[in-house]
Amino acid sequence: MTGPAAISVVVPVKDEAGNVGPLAREIAAALAGEPAHEIIFIDDGSGDGTGAALAALKSQIPSLRVLRHGRNLGQSRGIHTGVQAAKGEIIVTLDGDGQNDPADIPKLLTALRAEAHVGLVSGVRTKRQDTASRRIASRLGNRFRNAMLGDGATDTGCGLKAFRRQAFLDLPYFDHIHRFLIALVLREGWEVRFVPVHHRPRLTGASKYTNFGRMLVSVQDLLGVRWLQRRHRGRTNTEEL
Repeated sequence: MTGPAAISVVVPVKDEAGNVGPLAREIAAALAGEPAHEIIFIDDGSGDGTGAALAALKSQIPSLRVLRHGRNLGQSRGIHTGVQAAKGEIIVTLDGDGQNDPADIPKLLTALRAEAHVGLVSGVRTKRQDTASRRIASRLGNRFRNAMLGDGATDTGCGLKAFRRQAFLDLPYFDHIHRFLIALVLREGWEVRFVPVHHRPRLTGASKYTNFGRMLVSVQDLLGVRWLQRRHRGRTNTEEL
């Protein structure tokens, strides 16, 4: 891949053997208009046939790359691994459960490319195909997080995002960082845009998260991100004299 328009789609997955095949093909179809692109799946220590299913797809999808963690390290580490390995200047992430619609990828790319000062475009799920309890928990969590961080986001849980690779690599890494990308990208002086995207029901497999599990880590992470916001003096131009 060459050129400033190169795209790398990064998809962290764990125990999604039934979803990765259809999802990879949909991503490839969505990127058909992008001459320079790659699709990177990160198998985060799956215990089922996810790795084998992905390896079997490589002969069908030439742009597909498959990376594997030796043990489960979490979604944020999977994204970080994929971005570090990526060759594209622009990164697109989406969840591996098939609920994000790859057909929305071109919309995010258009929004990101339209303005050089935009560092990230985040999807906002419409007509969410989740349980009522999960939708309520997400709504309350987003309100609390926004009150703490002031990032203006209404759906930080949407995995479908497009951002500039270097903007991501400039961020301080920690586990669960994927939930705070909007606040942290804003902290670095970039602007963020929001685009409505589709949301689909999960067809196979089971969610790796629970409402209670998310709550346990959220408060501590929020305090940490708030500390990072207060300890940053913003971007500046640097020149050599």
